[in-house]
Amino acid sequence: MIAGLEGRSIALLLAAHGEQREDTINAGAKRLADALSSRNVVSEVGLGFIKGTPSISEALRTFTAAEIVVYPLFASDGYFARDRLMQLLKEAEPSNHSIHVLPPLGVDPGLAGLITQQAAIYARTNGFSSDEAVIVLMAHGSRYNSASRLATERLAQGVKQCGLFRSVRIALLEESPSLHQATADVAGPILVIGLFCGNGMHGAGDVPRLIAELGRGDVVFGGNIVNFEGIEQLVVASVTRILKYSFGSNFKAQHKQWRKSG
Repeated sequence: MIAGLEGRSIALLLAAHGEQREDTINAGAKRLADALSSRNVVSEVGLGFIKGTPSISEALRTFTAAEIVVYPLFASDGYFARDRLMQLLKEAEPSNHSIHVLPPLGVDPGLAGLITQQAAIYARTNGFSSDEAVIVLMAHGSRYNSASRLATERLAQGVKQCGLFRSVRIALLEESPSLHQATADVAGPILVIGLFCGNGMHGAGDVPRLIAELGRGDVVFGGNIVNFEGIEQLVVASVTRILKYSFGSNFKAQHKQWRKSG
């Protein structure tokens, strides 16, 4: 427990998109929740899905803590993190709970460094160095909302500033540039990183399929960020900041403003 907050009843809810199929699709988020629970940062840790079980409402009902911090396990501050999640929280919020929603994983200032570190390790295990490789950050994108593309571009700039890779590019599922467009003029090795917070249709299906469709032996998949070692440290750091510096009167004031905004 964070020093100074011993005895406080505080819960952490990891809120993810999820999938409705009951298999290993949500396993990455569940492993993350287990890892956070073992850290004893707060008194309770739960996991809720917009699509899947348990739902956001079901997860909230399991908490006994009066104060809840919500960490959106999303790759951008788009529709699901900004609109749909907030709607579900407002609908489900019991009157005896205070809720504070943190920025999503995809805009975490430490994510670029973590991706760079993990990608460099993956490159070495596959027989090439990071400075000879091009890294492609692959995200969902949307023809109707720019949040995913903008978050991916900012993240790519952060990875580029780390200076370990020959080049850093982005690819999107639902808008340009596609993976084919992003890699057409590049000789390998190319390392594709999925900016997905689950191993569902996109992260475990679309990304490997699109890589295979390139028909190239110099393009490899480095996995999705939800499975990266060290993600739990980013969440802990974010939660620690809010509990140490924004708890108490500021927390209450922000909570009241959040309720009014709905």
